[in-house]
Amino acid sequence: MSIPQVLTLTLTLIATAGCSALRGGPAVEVSTDDATLNSRWHANLASPANLAGAIQMNGSATMAPGSGDNSTTITLNLANASPGGVHPWAAHRGQCGDGMDNGVLGSGEAYPPLKIDSDGRATETATVSLPTPRTGNYFVVVRASTANAGTIVACGNLAPPTQ
Repeated sequence: MSIPQVLTLTLTLIATAGCSALRGGPAVEVSTDDATLNSRWHANLASPANLAGAIQMNGSATMAPGSGDNSTTITLNLANASPGGVHPWAAHRGQCGDGMDNGVLGSGEAYPPLKIDSDGRATETATVSLPTPRTGNYFVVVRASTANAGTIVACGNLAPPTQ
């Protein structure tokens, strides 16, 4: 047998051993984290068009099952905000836009205010005592301040989990 034939045979054996269908263990591992990931709602937040040039906040939000069967965790990440600012926020039923708000999801007290750091960023989490919705329309809204709660500075519609 020539050297090229020996090398070819050796490489074939190595490749076959590495891809062996007889190797033990499952082909795909599934964990409980996968179940949570597939039940997570997502939103991209942005400042409304009427604030263009004045405020350009952006961010993301998720809504997912909490630690118990009767809880939902909502997490908000906000960027490009004024450092030192404090903003009320909440998840609501409905959609971003005038006349589309059907009320806060859960108790308003569940949502701690967003405190913007020196880089213009904030992250906050709220846990509401409701099962995570499977269908419907929901959004996350950030308001200018408690004194100016009528001004929305960022909003994002939550997209349902993929099925």
